[in-house]
Amino acid sequence: MKSLDELLQMNEDERAIYLCRKGMQLKKRLPREYENFILLNPYWAYIYSKMIIKGRWKEAEEIIIKNPEAAVYYAKDIIGGRWKEAEEFIMKSPQYAYFYAYWIKGRWIEAEEYIKKNPVWWKLYVAQVILR
Repeated sequence: MKSLDELLQMNEDERAIYLCRKGMQLKKRLPREYENFILLNPYWAYIYSKMIIKGRWKEAEEIIIKNPEAAVYYAKDIIGGRWKEAEEFIMKSPQYAYFYAYWIKGRWIEAEEYIKKNPVWWKLYVAQVILR
């Protein structure tokens, strides 16, 4: 394991990736001071929840919830369904609002105004969520 000084020389993404991989290699949770670095990165906090914790990581949810990509994957893979608290953040991204509706929710009328902003995701939403 790299020292804290070595970790501080890495950028945020490199640090989170390194620590998640280290946790997977060790097959266990890392000490809290290392988890704090992962908590700075919503996507890698989701990965750590999935691969190391293998369930909900309450401490990370306030970070994950604000990132539509991480929130959708967390809802799908960790929660296993709707994550109502995250929906206000997810719906603002046409791409991830589509994925959330497709994988978890079904038709999502409240999010349709956001999905319509991107013709690619709107077409997919209509074809694969509304018309299926």
